[in-house]
Amino acid sequence: MQNLTAPELAAWLAEPAPARGRPVLLDVREDWEFQTCALPGSVHMPMGSVPQRAAEVDEDAPVICICHHGMRSLHVASFLERQGFTDVYNLTGGVDAWARQVDPQMPVY
Repeated sequence: MQNLTAPELAAWLAEPAPARGRPVLLDVREDWEFQTCALPGSVHMPMGSVPQRAAEVDEDAPVICICHHGMRSLHVASFLERQGFTDVYNLTGGVDAWARQVDPQMPVY
């Protein structure tokens, strides 16, 4: 697993044809958090449901795990690696870092 900062993710998403491929943005926060704010195009899968739903995630694509501050997503990223996913990233600082460093219009909580 690799760590990725919010500005690094923004640069990756801005690439028209990223060499690393288009990532799956896996948001593992709870429903109310996801409804408060989310990165565009993210897939919502609360952390507690990941063990049952991991097969829904494309294991051939890069997977970026996202939460509020980067701790739950770190646990999910580790879990996915143990399940055989090979291209897994944790968004360091989570959506909070995204709002503060990339998109100041995103609500913070």
